[in-house]
Amino acid sequence: MSDPRHVDGNAIGGFMIDVFGGEMTAARGCCAACGAVNALGALVVFRGGPGHVARCPACSTVLFVVSAMRDGPRLYLSALSWVESPA
Repeated sequence: MSDPRHVDGNAIGGFMIDVFGGEMTAARGCCAACGAVNALGALVVFRGGPGHVARCPACSTVLFVVSAMRDGPRLYLSALSWVESPA
């Protein structure tokens, strides 16, 4: 991650709490494109523009985009097959 706009999924932990109502960086999710299972905190996040883009660390597919809207955060799901609650 040499680009300073790329960070790990922990950078959007606050957005995830607002959307899901609890800590989600330890939750695991599955990429619909390649089947890789990763903790949401391990995703590659591109910061900038109107939202934060979360990509699969294995294949770089966009899994979801989270945006700060006037009425609160909004999560746009793209290629996230499933998410399971952290233990």
